Amino acid sequence: MKLQPDRSDAPTILGYGPNWIGVGHQGVAEKIEHSLVLDSRGRKMDWQCSRFEALQEAHFDQLAGLQPELVVFGSGARLRFPPPVLLHRLMAQRIGLETMDTVAACRTYNILAGEGRHVVAALLIEREP
Repeated sequence: MKLQPDRSDAPTILGYGPNWIGVGHQGVAEKIEHSLVLDSRGRKMDWQCSRFEALQEAHFDQLAGLQPELVVFGSGARLRFPPPVLLHRLMAQRIGLETMDTVAACRTYNILAGEGRHVVAALLIEREP
């Protein structure tokens, strides 16, 4: 059996460290030091939230608007679950949400995007107040 590598036009997470994520897309690598949303269909956008405690329903509504199969939420340096009251639109649209720390979310996004799934990663990079 001949094996073929997964091919995807999705942005890929190339690396991560304290307070940064390296993203590659269409031959361009970028070091990002703020919260961001990656869509496996090629979109990359700022996610206007710098603290877990500042998350609002509008942050998750933005993700629902992308209509993915699944949202992978990276909650920062440690695992924290968003309150269900923030997730109404995701639930109404039957979009799954998996919560994990941001490093695990980076790895999970790469796997799912590489499989050709329509996944969105919402990656929280927190800044000290």
